[in-house]
Amino acid sequence: MELQLFILAGALAVIASVFIPAVVTGSSPVATSGRVRKALLGLLPKRLPRGPEASIIYELGSGWGGMAFALAKSYPNYAVIGYEISPLPWLVAQLRLGFSNQPNLQFRFASYYNHNLSDATLLLCYLLPEPMEKLRLKLARELTPGTLILSNTFAFRGWRPLDQRVAEDIYKSHVYLYEIGTTSK
Repeated sequence: MELQLFILAGALAVIASVFIPAVVTGSSPVATSGRVRKALLGLLPKRLPRGPEASIIYELGSGWGGMAFALAKSYPNYAVIGYEISPLPWLVAQLRLGFSNQPNLQFRFASYYNHNLSDATLLLCYLLPEPMEKLRLKLARELTPGTLILSNTFAFRGWRPLDQRVAEDIYKSHVYLYEIGTTSK
């Protein structure tokens, strides 16, 4: 009986570690499919513009880490930083990182809302519409012209994408590329 209670408590803790942050932020960690990942990467130039200070790629809500790993591999001369506040996906991404050879990648167990993102060359997000609006306001304040933003599935309201595609997945997911300075309609 004690073992069963221990297993039940553990299972509830795992569920809570994903569910509670999802309720707080309005976004749950959802893995990006290979076909959507391909569409997102297909929107990006082979060479990203280099900023005057650092060349940093941020994934905002990096979840299990799949997209961050793909970005780190595609752009080995850039630091790739994934932000995640859901403990289980962050831990899985950290474990994957420990078994990989990806020196330009790191995952932070923190909210990107509490960090200045002005040094970004590229940002990636896969968030629901309500958190996207809050993020849009933050990015408009912090980012400099020329910064690229990739969005998976959900568009930024009031911004005109530089480019967009439909992924060849079962959902026909839309992906968007924005550039700060060209986003006004």
